[in-house]
Amino acid sequence: MFKKGTKLYSIANGKCPKCQEGEFFKYSFTFNPSKITKLHDNCSHCNLKYMMEPSFFYGAMYVNYGITVAISIVVFVITKLGLDFNLLQSFLAVVAALFILAPINLRLSRILWINMFVSYDEK
Repeated sequence: MFKKGTKLYSIANGKCPKCQEGEFFKYSFTFNPSKITKLHDNCSHCNLKYMMEPSFFYGAMYVNYGITVAISIVVFVITKLGLDFNLLQSFLAVVAALFILAPINLRLSRILWINMFVSYDEK
């Protein structure tokens, strides 16, 4: 499932979607806001240009929105039904979860977005 050549491998390991060798992000996972979404310009292995066209990653906003909605629903259901929080406590738990998971969400949305358009190439 996470073998090289699958999109899940590229997404889980933060690798170039075309060769799955080069790193996608400049920095490993960090909470530093200025480094969270910094990408290499090209893949160090296959030279794939990550910014395929101007403003390519604006589309990642829609992926980010979907992930944010999913996280919000899951946290709300768990806190409201599972932990029996009141409405305000559930809302605060959703806000806290979204704040804590924001760096993961931003990175995940970008790598998911590029994997929608670029497929693995063994060559």
